[in-house]
Amino acid sequence: MSAVGRLLVSSRPLSWVNTALPFAAAYYFGGGGFDPAMLAIALFFLVPYNLLMYGVNDVFDYESDLRNPRKGGIEGGLLPPELHRPMLIWAAVIALPPALVIFFATTSNAAASAVFLITMFAVIAYSIKGLRFKEIPFLDSVTSSTHFVGPMLFGLLLVTDITPDLWLATTAFFIWGAASHAFGAVQDVRADREANINSVATKLGARTTVRLAFLLYLIAAALLLMLPDRFAFAALAAAPYLVVTAREWKIEDANCERANRGWKLFLLWNFLAGAIIASLLIGPL
Repeated sequence: MSAVGRLLVSSRPLSWVNTALPFAAAYYFGGGGFDPAMLAIALFFLVPYNLLMYGVNDVFDYESDLRNPRKGGIEGGLLPPELHRPMLIWAAVIALPPALVIFFATTSNAAASAVFLITMFAVIAYSIKGLRFKEIPFLDSVTSSTHFVGPMLFGLLLVTDITPDLWLATTAFFIWGAASHAFGAVQDVRADREANINSVATKLGARTTVRLAFLLYLIAAALLLMLPDRFAFAALAAAPYLVVTAREWKIEDANCERANRGWKLFLLWNFLAGAIIASLLIGPL
């Protein structure tokens, strides 16, 4: 694979929609409609944002990724050392200038501007040396969830006041994101411990973390059930995640890699959940 191809793979193309779509949907259905601002910012959250988030992660996680057999494909790039500097340069050049433009263009909206700053900080703080929030148990899941909820909340704040129902949906999405991060960390328990990397899963152990993820998904679904009218059906999107985590109920640290079968399904379920949410936003059942 060419150097450019490796850099592109590091941005996790399969996951681009997980950040761009929440922003676009929040902005559009929040009342902003389809306008040049929505398109430009959605494109930012589609590629540059993911390149910054995952590219920086692949550079600073290189030593642990060498011990992780699932790295080197759609689940995470394995950048050779000679591409570390180019990745950091590419990420900075492609992501930071448009991020500054977005920030200064939205400073009249203090709440939206603050959320954007927090989201960008979370993207960098998760992986970069000296901060490494990903190595602080529980804060790792909170930060990871911010990566995906931040764009959605930013989109809402740009175009509308946040109603109690919108706060409820945002909270459910945040808990959902924390659950997904925690479950994703389970498969790496042994690799992370060998590399002396902490995570919510190395702290709690594989089995407890899986059960925590199940509980968080259940709480998120319960919150979504409290939404009015057809939007309560969004809770149905949690069903596959509950099934997948329940299947690993008795997992142990010694066979933690088994959770990868569920994590691979999540790559598919994310599209299914997005389709369910989109159908509810577009119109009644």
